[in-house]
Amino acid sequence: MKVKQKTNITTGTVTLPKIKLDSGVELINVTLAYERAGPPNGETILVCHALTGNQHTVGTEDQPGWWRGLINDQSFIDIQTYEVITFNVLGGCNGSTGPTSTNPLTRETYKGDFPFITIRDIVRAQQLALQQLNINKLKAVIGGSLGGMQALEWAVMYPDLIDQVIVLAATPSLSDYGISYNAIARKAIIDDPNWNGGNYTDQAFPENGFATARMIGMITYRSDGLFNQRFHRDQRDAWGKRHDEIAYQVESYLLYQGEKFTKRFDPNSYLYLLKAMDHHDLEYRRGPLTEVLSRFKKNVQLIAFQGDLLYPPDEMKRLANVWEKAGANVQFQGIQTAFGHDGFLTEFEKWGETIQKTLQK
Repeated sequence: MKVKQKTNITTGTVTLPKIKLDSGVELINVTLAYERAGPPNGETILVCHALTGNQHTVGTEDQPGWWRGLINDQSFIDIQTYEVITFNVLGGCNGSTGPTSTNPLTRETYKGDFPFITIRDIVRAQQLALQQLNINKLKAVIGGSLGGMQALEWAVMYPDLIDQVIVLAATPSLSDYGISYNAIARKAIIDDPNWNGGNYTDQAFPENGFATARMIGMITYRSDGLFNQRFHRDQRDAWGKRHDEIAYQVESYLLYQGEKFTKRFDPNSYLYLLKAMDHHDLEYRRGPLTEVLSRFKKNVQLIAFQGDLLYPPDEMKRLANVWEKAGANVQFQGIQTAFGHDGFLTEFEKWGETIQKTLQK
């Protein structure tokens, strides 16, 4: 009988002396916060988090990480076997350098003066941080949504450093449909009278606009079927008394999600990461997709989720076909789910085994 051991989970930061962004701007004293789980002598897996995620992929018993259902002791990704590391992204607000950080040149918080970043900048910072941690080879890079965009860039930018890439709910570029939702969310924030060009304060915080942006996001992350199954037009209060009434349970749910989000995330970080998502395009300044993907001809696992409005399964299937023609060993799996885009954060029993088998190759 295998005895379950308590896995070592540590958190920390890495400081990069400088990094030059795609925009040409150079940032100095850049901090990346990370979580590291598993044996230091195990093969290393880099996990890239999504838009509003953070470095706490595994977390603790008291505060489970956002992918603890997938990555844990004797789980689909066994952290008794593999070392798993996640960085809070450049531009984030959970310990890495971003709009909430102090600019070392001015000694003031960056806020709206933080430079625009790209997914490639985020990946470049991760690679430099791994070097500082003496990690020069990765068993795999895994990510979903914004994390999937990072995984795709890892395959193209540093193909010699990784053996496998596992991409969930992400495509070679963000569609015009996805950009449209981001545009609405962005307008909600910057039209808030407290936004003040990004120079808001705790006392004058763009809470209303930010909550609205989150509500917009929530209806893209889940499928219409899931909303209808969950709420059934259930009423919470009387209808037809005033316009600001909360008559239906679904309204209450969205309002709650919006308000809760404003307590844990930063509006500027959200805006900068939305812009990075909008700009994501593997072909940008590189050439045709087949040519770009030919840089990585190893094992590729793509996982798409039924009803994903932002990264449709058909587009991920097209990516699989192009990558296979480019010479990679590509496997594609479409997951039947009511969760839509958020499928990559739940129902691990439907697709976790696929990742487990991929890592055994």
